[in-house]
Amino acid sequence: MEDERARLQRSLRNEEVLELLKHQKSLVYFTTGLKSNELTLDRLQSSHLFEKYPEDQELLADVLTEIQQALEMASISENILSQMMDAFASIISNNLNVVMKFLASMTILLSLPSLVASIYGMNVGLPLQQHPQAFVFVMGLSLAISIVVAIIFWRKDWF
Repeated sequence: MEDERARLQRSLRNEEVLELLKHQKSLVYFTTGLKSNELTLDRLQSSHLFEKYPEDQELLADVLTEIQQALEMASISENILSQMMDAFASIISNNLNVVMKFLASMTILLSLPSLVASIYGMNVGLPLQQHPQAFVFVMGLSLAISIVVAIIFWRKDWF
């Protein structure tokens, strides 16, 4: 069970929810069958088509009681299954949000050096433009900005 929970916490797919949906579908079929059996037995108990012996009446009442209990248990199981599906769907959604936050952070980190390089690629007068080591300074500035932003993201737990 613990392994299933760990797998679900890392999951980004809907496979687990779809598996629960199959179980819920089976439970609906089971409940429908029980309801029709209950209706048939209830009609049989109230009808006067044939003579009923006291043992038969008692047995029929016991069967009806068992069917009603089975219906109640199926209803409880269906509610639990529905709540589990909602919880699993929320977990999958949260996992997807974590991945999207990571991808957004990486996009920001990768766009910062592009921004600095694009500014220095313009045909306007810029600082250090005539310096022989201008490329090294610009690359160092890009790297420094990216490292600072990466540290900020890491402290805020965005990675």
